[in-house]
Amino acid sequence: MKRSIPLALLAALLLSLPSCGAGTAEEPRLTVVCTTFPIYLFASSLTEGVEGVAVERLDTGSTSCLHDYTLSMADMKKIERADIIAVNGAGLEEFLEDALAASDAKVIDCSQGVVLLESLSHRHDEDEEDEHGHDHGHWDPHYWMDPSRAAVMLENLAEGLSLWDSGCAGAYRANLERARPEIEALLPLAAGNLYLYPDGAVMSWVSPHRLITFHDGFQYFAEVYGFELLAAIEEEAGSEASAHEIVEITGLVNRYDIPAIFTEVNGSAATANSISRETGCQVRALNMIMDGEEAGVEGYVRAMEENLRTIWEAFQ
Repeated sequence: MKRSIPLALLAALLLSLPSCGAGTAEEPRLTVVCTTFPIYLFASSLTEGVEGVAVERLDTGSTSCLHDYTLSMADMKKIERADIIAVNGAGLEEFLEDALAASDAKVIDCSQGVVLLESLSHRHDEDEEDEHGHDHGHWDPHYWMDPSRAAVMLENLAEGLSLWDSGCAGAYRANLERARPEIEALLPLAAGNLYLYPDGAVMSWVSPHRLITFHDGFQYFAEVYGFELLAAIEEEAGSEASAHEIVEITGLVNRYDIPAIFTEVNGSAATANSISRETGCQVRALNMIMDGEEAGVEGYVRAMEENLRTIWEAFQ
């Protein structure tokens, strides 16, 4: 005799199974809040096509340095409704400690398993803050500027999303497998001195180029692409380089015949322009990818490619 399952029992069984979907645009079933723009870009790619998931970012705008950031009221509201908060880690979000302690949201630390470098300011003085009053801690938190480390970020995000939204784990894994090759394609093809663009154009430099930057966040970028980072000055509006630093940078430009020095797109260029007038070097801007209009891994890839092209063109 064929047995049938009562409809009420069948409905209960179906409801108990993990599922991927549900929720509405007005009321998502899962809200993921990202503390930085790179995390937002990666989370957007990982959740593509997953119904009922909203991805938001803190209202940091074009802030080039989060060490002194203060949460806005809009940020606090986002944290209150967050189910998952994805953080950069490595000491970048000290401003978030109290809010995280008061939140019930799950936390994904994107720095898990990432090999970190000592911060440049820590190397210069292990016991004191740098000349501009920023305490950057022991580790450099700007590891997303290295595509190999960014790929680890992406994997950490996918793992966390799969853990806390297990019904959609397959979708997150599929999106990871699509997004990761795009990031890994940014890696140099030959020991840091050759990069092949997707359109087939080749950019190469025979000898290592020396970089001088007006943001201390390019250490990972310099390492992966084989640049020698001669100096990295942390300069923001209202906190310009010291007279000693200006003399030092001017001397380096003249000694090594540096054709260009590099500011950060959202940072101050006042001192760099002054040094340019003194030495004749160019001033170019690099992108720390702290803000933008795009969503998804493509935004990260385009910004990194533009950084490489900017440096390459400056040294031609």
